[in-house]
Amino acid sequence: MSQNSAARPLRVPKVSMGRRARRSFSRHWTLYLLMLVPLVHLAVFKYVPMVNGVIAFKDYNVVKGIWGSDWVGVRHFQAMFDNPVFWDLVKNTFLLSLYAVVAAFPVPIILALALNEIRQGFFKRTVQMVTYAPYFISTVVVVSMIIMILSPKLGLFSHVYGFFGVDRVDLLADADYFRHIYVWSDIWQTAGYSAVIYLAALSGIDPSLYEAARVDGASRLQKIWHVDLPSIMPTAVIILVLAVGNIMAIGFEKAFLLQNPMNLSTSEIIATYVYKTGLLNADFSQATAVGLLNSVVNLVLLVLVNFAAKRLTGSGVWS
Repeated sequence: MSQNSAARPLRVPKVSMGRRARRSFSRHWTLYLLMLVPLVHLAVFKYVPMVNGVIAFKDYNVVKGIWGSDWVGVRHFQAMFDNPVFWDLVKNTFLLSLYAVVAAFPVPIILALALNEIRQGFFKRTVQMVTYAPYFISTVVVVSMIIMILSPKLGLFSHVYGFFGVDRVDLLADADYFRHIYVWSDIWQTAGYSAVIYLAALSGIDPSLYEAARVDGASRLQKIWHVDLPSIMPTAVIILVLAVGNIMAIGFEKAFLLQNPMNLSTSEIIATYVYKTGLLNADFSQATAVGLLNSVVNLVLLVLVNFAAKRLTGSGVWS
């Protein structure tokens, strides 16, 4: 009997999920309390407004309210697809976002790899400060700086053109230059901040990998290619997936502030159209229909790109 009882594996009593949750809360209640404020903010400003998206299927009337307004089904969506302006909005938004993703994605990686190779501490800290500081400049100030620099009369570019005897060009009034101005000014503003994420990933690389590469006689470029890049690849994939998932949700403020009647053919995107339709023209149902479709497209893109990233690299936003 003693031998049989000794051979039996010990059974660990199962603990219910509710009991584990109570135990975890009693041990880490301060962390849960710290999470409460952002969770409430997320619920109030993100999830509660989603309920009011029902006005996309109603003929919204301010007097009747959201739930008292008449149902119209998908009439607003049909009007949206029948509007020839809508497809120009989709094209402008997609091209601008795609340009931003393709141009901005490698810049922080290159900057982080370059900073990681710098051994002179003062120079490294100076470069980090200079590239990181623009992130804290507000969008309004950045647009004001762009307008002042590119002004055809008083801007820096106009003086450079005049110095070389070239006719002054109003770049802000040329629709062909809008995407370049938007994207590269955005890269200047955010590249340093994004590089910090990759620098953190580089700091977590096992030093033995560098020692092995040095023993094998690897050069600096070979070390970057075979050690640094594979190590930060999971982080880069997650950032790329999130960027592609928001490809149709490019920022409203900067595009709106850089708009003028001369560049409207390329600067009018979905976000600015929703603002003008919903708030300026008070067509809330139509604006909600456009915004709802845009959000659904972003969600589908996020799921598809995350699935592809998981299949190709094994890394993704979620399992």
